[in-house]
Amino acid sequence: MASNKIRVGVVGTGFGTIVHIPAFQSCPDSEVVAVCSAHQERAEAAAQKFGVPRAFTDYREMVRQPEIDLVSVSAPPFEHYPMVMAALEAGKHVLCEKPMALNLDECRAMLSKAEATGRVHMIAHEFRWAPPRAYIARLLAEGYIGQPRHVNATLFLGARGGSLANPAYTWAAQRAKGGGMLMALGSHFIDALRDWFGDFAGVYGQVATHVPGRRHPDSGATVMADADDAFSMLLRFKNGAWGTISASMAAPFGSGGRIEIYGSEGTLVSPQASFNPTPDGKVFGARLGDKELQELPVPPEYVPFEDPRDHRLLPFRLMVDRLVAAIRQGKPASPTFYDGLKVQEVINGIYQSQETGRWVEL
Repeated sequence: MASNKIRVGVVGTGFGTIVHIPAFQSCPDSEVVAVCSAHQERAEAAAQKFGVPRAFTDYREMVRQPEIDLVSVSAPPFEHYPMVMAALEAGKHVLCEKPMALNLDECRAMLSKAEATGRVHMIAHEFRWAPPRAYIARLLAEGYIGQPRHVNATLFLGARGGSLANPAYTWAAQRAKGGGMLMALGSHFIDALRDWFGDFAGVYGQVATHVPGRRHPDSGATVMADADDAFSMLLRFKNGAWGTISASMAAPFGSGGRIEIYGSEGTLVSPQASFNPTPDGKVFGARLGDKELQELPVPPEYVPFEDPRDHRLLPFRLMVDRLVAAIRQGKPASPTFYDGLKVQEVINGIYQSQETGRWVEL
């Protein structure tokens, strides 16, 4: 092993083996030296598949290992807080999956601990580097639409028979464990909008569970979920712009995703075929005086390579490159835990709005 590389320990063998480990192994300046799963057979299988030297079943033991510089947390949201705090206590840099945690108190404690230890901390909002969204960020910064007025984001997906795309009863079906569409996919949309337009001033929102019946993975019996499969929100930005986000996983023949951005001088639109923005995603735009929307080809520098293993790997690898460089340079790596906390503020605001039926100032 090259001693000058950032040595990474990955917690989680689900998304961790699909994206985290491959991304860090693809980065020339990092190497994965440990993997952890609560299930020994999964940890050992992942280690063998990816050639990782050490496998652990206890994250507390793994984060204490001196040969680890960075801990990448790819576990369910209800495990983020204890895992991140243990890693920071052990003096490690941390990459934490989104959503950051279950609530604002956990987010604040995680941020405070990270700042106190001086460690580099990052939230995995990799879609900031998805080519269509990264190009939109540039166009907005260059003033393509003029003064922002409104952004509308939608995502409607669902099996044709009316059931959910993923009907199994797992942690993702349980709100207390951080499950639900708002936490999983809403967090990405909220981060994207905040990255483009700045902080939010307030929110009004609702969540719903249209298809509560889920299949228990062991017994096959029907179990009732309480995590949301749909949400809708109205947002006000501090810069005066407004936004709406609506999404559902229980929308038969759903049209997929779409982001529309309107300003004083023009419009930008980016369709999204499925759950996430893809490397081949398109951007359309028009400015005052144009006859209609036309495609704005995404410049090739936003797609510096292809990785057919998973569509999320390109943006995740670009994010990892920046994280590793930040650690080596002793600089912050955006999006930081502060950014994760600001997303959680909106999520908490939506839950509060659901309970009170009122607008929530942020």
